[in-house]
Amino acid sequence: MNTDNLFRPFSLKSLNIKNRIVMAPMTRSFSPNGIPTSDVAAYYQKRAEGEVGLILSEGTVIDRIASSNDANVPRFHGTAALFGWENVIRSVHSAGGKMGPQIWHMGIMDNHHSGWLPSEPFEGPSGLNRPGFNNGNTMTENDITEAILAYGRAAADAKRLGFDTVEIHGAHGYLIDQFFWEGTNLRTDGYGGKTLQERSRFAIEVIKEVRRQVGEDFAIILRLSQWKPADYTNQMAKTREELEAWLTPMADAGVDIFHCSQRRFWEPEFEGSDLNFAGWAKKITGKATITVGSVGLNGEFLAAFAGESSEPSSLEELMRRMDRGDFDLVAVGRPLLADPNWVKKIRGGHLGELKGFTKAALSELVLD
Repeated sequence: MNTDNLFRPFSLKSLNIKNRIVMAPMTRSFSPNGIPTSDVAAYYQKRAEGEVGLILSEGTVIDRIASSNDANVPRFHGTAALFGWENVIRSVHSAGGKMGPQIWHMGIMDNHHSGWLPSEPFEGPSGLNRPGFNNGNTMTENDITEAILAYGRAAADAKRLGFDTVEIHGAHGYLIDQFFWEGTNLRTDGYGGKTLQERSRFAIEVIKEVRRQVGEDFAIILRLSQWKPADYTNQMAKTREELEAWLTPMADAGVDIFHCSQRRFWEPEFEGSDLNFAGWAKKITGKATITVGSVGLNGEFLAAFAGESSEPSSLEELMRRMDRGDFDLVAVGRPLLADPNWVKKIRGGHLGELKGFTKAALSELVLD
């Protein structure tokens, strides 16, 4: 198996990386009161030393009181938290790495198992985080405007602190995705609608504000998913035409790279073609794409939270798709969470040294 195409440089605007491997965002609740610690900086620095091309941070929440359901998820606002992130990016750059924060608003959430709650109710397009489950407030138009501005401020802070790119989290049933999905967006104003294209207005305005804040030369990534935590088989865009109507306005608004989340990267998006989500996004928009979903392991990531272990798996199918140009970058989650030297081992052909993944790795910041 030839993995040379994984190790070609990639350049787009502010983003100049030495290979095509991206560390996928993975929530780590190791930031007490939302402030990243020196341990968090060391954790990311180790992945940079391990030759990851681009590190995308765990989700880090914007400046809205109810943007998080977990006190120990990092914030990307406030003097103390931003100082912590400045230490993170300084550490990553010192090791020759590149990094972008994933800026995030969780929207309507289930209450956290710890019992912690924000001081204001959760907020979303219609108070729902899945059909039939109301656990917060319906956002007013003023709330929406303030949230859009908060995304922009977070992106501007990312650029000011020296990050190389920024990713907007628009997937996995969180706030932006709650606007996309007809199951959670029941609005009758301009932020709702019968079509996915109509329900994309909030996302488009977020993208435009982020672009306004960071300028034309700073790379913007948008993470999207068709599946929802409440419905793994969901497809919001059920045809190529619906996908084009969804993605093209967001590309025009300022997205440079689409990060296309799947549970299994090899699964085709539509009948009649083996192209996956990232392959279709690139074909339709002409923009760069990141593929993700069970790369390098034989089990999928959601099962890991239930305690299912995974073993290393072949990269042959990944390389077949990459070699024909389906996508530009490959995001890797659990292998890098468990082993900071995964990239080095792949490049050196030391496949016998690859580690499996166990649930225990979720509960620590693995440094070796």
